[in-house]
Amino acid sequence: MKATAIANANIAIIKYWGRRDEALRIPTNNSISFTMDDQLQSVTTVEFSEKLRHDTLQLNGRQPKPKQLARVSHFLDFVRTKAKKKKLFAKIVSKNSFPTAAGLASSASGFAALAAASTLAIGLRSFSENKKNLSMLARLGSGSASRSVFGGAAEWRAGVKKDGSDCYSVQLSAPEKWKDLRNVIAITNSKEKRISSTDAMTRTVRTSEMFKCRLESVERRLRIVRKAIYDRDFESMAKTIMQESDSMHAVMLDSWPPIAYLNGISLEIIHKVIEINDSYGRPVAAYTFDAGPNAHIYTTKKYERAVRKALDDVDGIERVMVCGIGDGVRYPKKDLF
Repeated sequence: MKATAIANANIAIIKYWGRRDEALRIPTNNSISFTMDDQLQSVTTVEFSEKLRHDTLQLNGRQPKPKQLARVSHFLDFVRTKAKKKKLFAKIVSKNSFPTAAGLASSASGFAALAAASTLAIGLRSFSENKKNLSMLARLGSGSASRSVFGGAAEWRAGVKKDGSDCYSVQLSAPEKWKDLRNVIAITNSKEKRISSTDAMTRTVRTSEMFKCRLESVERRLRIVRKAIYDRDFESMAKTIMQESDSMHAVMLDSWPPIAYLNGISLEIIHKVIEINDSYGRPVAAYTFDAGPNAHIYTTKKYERAVRKALDDVDGIERVMVCGIGDGVRYPKKDLF
């Protein structure tokens, strides 16, 4: 009972920030993202065994923190319950090709891969072979993992039902339709962030007075971005992508105590992107930041060099990488152990 799955991180352009149900990870609003290529990838092997007395986890060649193992075991409890095998424990080995817990969506790729591998290993083919079901399940481990099930552009629907049965992701556009889209990633700090996304999100919903206003504006931005994706028109959504990122980080700062993920280098990158767009007289690049200081600059192949050149003038960037748009969950033949 062993299986391996691969999933890639997704970087949202309309953000998931806030939940109406904490336990079921049901968001307050829909969100939209692009799934990255294999440079931002998680590979996970899961083996269930009657010989085990508890779950074990190896992450990036190391033993996890107790909190990490507890989160994985809690997720596997959902899998065991659905399979009616509550006393069956698992050995999990997982590797990320990029920094973990640094605002690069490692939890999205990690839990999408875990959901896919664990359901296949335990025999739940109605999940491992059905992306809608797999998306709903992955959501219970990490909300944004719901979107990493799909390649290309995906929208995670918040739904309205209390049980979360209408809360899952759908593919808006296949990856091959966005061959020229690029995400120029500027890593300004690869260390693990001080406050987790989960804790920060909870604080924002409870204490930010601006949060309700944000939800009203998100609906308008969703409509703009959906249309742009259907039309395959990056420039028409570039400004909206940046405004959406600014909105999310604004409500974080409006929380108490305030949450500040961006650093001075992040702010300098924002100014550089604005300068690029001003120089061309139209929006050819769009910055967006998840819960971390690392910049994701969406642009097209035509303007990739201009973006990279601008970043050369920013002191303190640790590394720059360029991702294309990638595929959803898949199952390789080779296991990690």
